[in-house]
Amino acid sequence: MRIDIPRLVIGAPASGSGKSTIATGLMAALAARHTVQGFKVGPDYIDPGYHTAATGRPSRNLDTWMVPPAGVLASFGRAAAGADVAIVEGVMGLFDGYHARGEEGSSAQLAKLLRAPVILVLDVRKMARSAGAMALGYRLFDPQLEVAGVICNNVGSPRHARGVSEAVESAGLPVLGCLPRCPELHIPERHLGLYTAVERRDEVQAFLAGAAELVARAVDLEQVWAIARRAPALELAPAADGLSPVSSAGPSVRLAVARDEAFCFYYEDNFDILRAAGAELVFFSPLRTAALPAGISGLYLGGGYPELYAAKLAGNTALQADIRAAHTAGLPIYAECGGLMFLTSSLADLSGKVYPMVGVLPGGSRMRQRLVMGYRQLVARRDSLLLRRGDQVRGHEFHYSDWQDGPAEPPAAYDVVTGEGEPPRAEGFAVGNLLASYVHLHFAARPAMAGRWVQACLDWQEGRTL
Repeated sequence: MRIDIPRLVIGAPASGSGKSTIATGLMAALAARHTVQGFKVGPDYIDPGYHTAATGRPSRNLDTWMVPPAGVLASFGRAAAGADVAIVEGVMGLFDGYHARGEEGSSAQLAKLLRAPVILVLDVRKMARSAGAMALGYRLFDPQLEVAGVICNNVGSPRHARGVSEAVESAGLPVLGCLPRCPELHIPERHLGLYTAVERRDEVQAFLAGAAELVARAVDLEQVWAIARRAPALELAPAADGLSPVSSAGPSVRLAVARDEAFCFYYEDNFDILRAAGAELVFFSPLRTAALPAGISGLYLGGGYPELYAAKLAGNTALQADIRAAHTAGLPIYAECGGLMFLTSSLADLSGKVYPMVGVLPGGSRMRQRLVMGYRQLVARRDSLLLRRGDQVRGHEFHYSDWQDGPAEPPAAYDVVTGEGEPPRAEGFAVGNLLASYVHLHFAARPAMAGRWVQACLDWQEGRTL
């Protein structure tokens, strides 16, 4: 499969440089006249929501640590089909990834895999001529990477803009635009990062309009287009991410997916891979519906912010009872992070207030000030909905809660291994048709997981057990 689409990566020296606002503003500005496909490097759930709102097309995660290169390319090609241009927002600093010793998981690695030029966002708020030194360093650090231009962010005045532009251009890079300081376009943050687009529906359109207007006014979009068009055609392996349908007969099972403000952390590719494996996805809101959708053979509870909606979730006792009954009947249930928290007996917020939850997992969850975050290498301890004992897969963990007061030796789903001499630690819970874990999985990392889960749903539907 050959794909020839203009594309570029928006990178920066560090988080907080403004690349999210600029990347989203660029998508929104271009989407006024073109079909734009947005992407995000790494395991992020929030930025893709803004991309989706800006372009009208679901944004995708491209993760070169969790997913093999062929799968990343296949995901890119499938999502970019029919678009005029692809804009990829980077993660952290341009060269930051899994560790400091190599490029795994970095925006730079992804840009080289896609053969995409990079536009570097420099926050010049507290610098002048030093911007040239930074631009030169990023241009020369990896000769295989094309850093094609710079956007200067947070300039203080026209004089400041001229000075930093001259410095950057002396390093051999064109300055594509200088954006003034605009605190009103700052996306508000909280303990888990930025507020999601789902939660800020009323403000998102105003934010997008402001970001698009700023980018269109301050950035030379014709130069941006010219850079994007420099990307050569890509040769992609078909169905490398598990999107080869198992059957042409249509969906074989109905799978309920919790999706609302409380449960909004999903990889869009997971949905596609599940559909290709034979699942019809039925979305529902645990905040608003009193029962699971009719006729389902499985339940998917993703991550999100259940702690922010704990009172409303606790008050939906009818849905909680329906989930307990479904679990007792053996319905295949997979829960990640926030979904795990929802399935415990209780959720304690940062003030210590305790809310009753579903209660199919022993113990409760409690919010903490301590962040648990990072990529995870998993080895299955036992057979489960997704894996067989001994299977390996990569995932990502990001949460401020702990699971407490469970059994002394719970039936853990995985061993988390570091490869650096540390003993593995137990993670998750797997018994029968229930699998719950704090670790988020991208199904393109191991597409057979989706097929195994759909088969478990089909077995349950037809009266067989795992």
